[in-house]
Amino acid sequence: MITLYSKPACPYCDRAKIWLENNNIAYVVVNVMEDIRALEFIKSKGHKTVPQIYLGDSVLVEGGYDGLKKSDPNEIKERLAA
Repeated sequence: MITLYSKPACPYCDRAKIWLENNNIAYVVVNVMEDIRALEFIKSKGHKTVPQIYLGDSVLVEGGYDGLKKSDPNEIKERLAA
């Protein structure tokens, strides 16, 4: 399952959610403002912004929403099925 690390009032986070929903890709949202462990996790990976989009402990796409919108939804679905 994809994890979308997000925070409230983040337009790029909202766009990432819409992109995933429009492409019928399941995901869970983790609000880094409410989950300190999640915030520490993304910081430990070198990230300073959200959204960060992960599959397990690995980045699904680099670049948050900008990387996601350039992605092929079918390739993402194949990675999820593997």
